[in-house]
Amino acid sequence: LLKKSEPSRIVIVASELYRFASVNLNKINPTNAFFPGYIYYVSKYANIYFARELARRLEGTKVTVNCLHPGMIDSGIWRNVPIPFNWPLKLIVKSFFKTPVQGCQTSVHLAVSNDLENVTGKYFMDCKERELTRAAKDEAKAKKLWELSEKLVKLNDNDPRI
Repeated sequence: LLKKSEPSRIVIVASELYRFASVNLNKINPTNAFFPGYIYYVSKYANIYFARELARRLEGTKVTVNCLHPGMIDSGIWRNVPIPFNWPLKLIVKSFFKTPVQGCQTSVHLAVSNDLENVTGKYFMDCKERELTRAAKDEAKAKKLWELSEKLVKLNDNDPRI
């Protein structure tokens, strides 16, 4: 459908936290990680691989795929932390986190900016292209993760492909 209605854009939310993780193709879902947040980091890393591989597969079309880090956003997730633990948290959130309106700017920019009409396979932060780590640009690993994902979701030979 996106190809039929091109030009089209796919915007994928990742996170700078990917820099604290790695994707192990032998165990792509590290549920036994010492730090539970690590699973989130890995998932955002996988989003980057997914975006880059999807962009590669859509080359030659007018469908672009980009990913982004929205920033730390005051989404309200901390509002249920009990007193007195929420006091320092509120101070940190109000001092350093973006508002939801500020946090959505890069997503909106990727979705509608005329300047990005033909830009694909890139990573953005604060409405600007940002360099990925060398490991995050590993095309072979992104392709392999895509193939493993196809098996995990039990994609059949007769299912539609990009």
